[in-house]
Amino acid sequence: MTGPLSGAAALTATWLTGALGTEVAAVRTEPVGTGQVSDSLRLHLAYAGDTALPPTMVAKVPAADPSSRAAARAIRTYEVEASFYAEIADRLDAGIPACYLSAYDPELDEYAVLLADLAPARPGDQLAGITPEEAAAAISEMAAFHAAGWGDPALAALPWLNRYDADSAAFTAAMVAGLYPGFKDRYADDLEPEVIALIEDFMPSIGAYLAAREGPLTLTHGDFRADNLLFGGPRTAVLDWQTCAYGPGPADLSYFLGSSLPIETRRAHEKDLVHRYHQALTAHGISLTWDDCWTAYRLHAFHGIVMAIGASMLVERTPRGDEMFRTMTTRHAHHAQDLAALTLTR
Repeated sequence: MTGPLSGAAALTATWLTGALGTEVAAVRTEPVGTGQVSDSLRLHLAYAGDTALPPTMVAKVPAADPSSRAAARAIRTYEVEASFYAEIADRLDAGIPACYLSAYDPELDEYAVLLADLAPARPGDQLAGITPEEAAAAISEMAAFHAAGWGDPALAALPWLNRYDADSAAFTAAMVAGLYPGFKDRYADDLEPEVIALIEDFMPSIGAYLAAREGPLTLTHGDFRADNLLFGGPRTAVLDWQTCAYGPGPADLSYFLGSSLPIETRRAHEKDLVHRYHQALTAHGISLTWDDCWTAYRLHAFHGIVMAIGASMLVERTPRGDEMFRTMTTRHAHHAQDLAALTLTR
């Protein structure tokens, strides 16, 4: 493959011919999804001859917005997603779209992935939230890839995946603390006073919270939430592997339920859904006690607050993005309060 990986304009018939190894006579693109760090497009492809390749694919390329690109470079987003599809995805028995191409240019920090188009599967809606039944289906996929990577030394040895060390934890803590005043200026008037109070009670502990790495580690998604899921296909599909890492599995679960279920729905179904995760892990042969699972789930309730502060202030600002970050922050704060999670950070 030759040519740029720089964005939507690069997705020409000529470039796709080189990328796919099959002559593409014409291509039409249309935006798809709600992502802010990358741009996603559906490709309608016309081939010059017979091929087993599908008539549509979904392409992910660097964001057109400079601030989103800068954020992606800072946290190695494009490298991580390209590497996931190139090195790990096809080994997992989970709801992950097939990948036809994964390429990354480290010098320019540009990338492209070409994925199976899973339409007419329906995307989750972060703002409306999802149902307990949808959450349960998604948890089955989460448990599958967590179990596949549980305590895997080969994953731990991948430098792009196992990005954690004391310096990176300290850097993230300092970055989020530095971004918080701007976050508060932007959103505090639209958030409940108790939400702001909880965040400010947590902030002095953020360094120790991010440094803690208790329990077995595994392949984690890092941004497992409604907007990154597709429902209605043979399996619930998990998209947007830009923040995957080698880390504590229950962090994905806590972030997912805290962010993606309306507050009252989460309260009513939380224990059953965490039990579903625990039972699915043990069915895959993973040894994890219920008490350890529940404690880790409680501890990681602050993962979403860290994510909301950092992401909202680094990526391109949009009206939907503002509404999403306000909604997620409110849900995560109530989640942490309900679980008395602050007591575990001290």
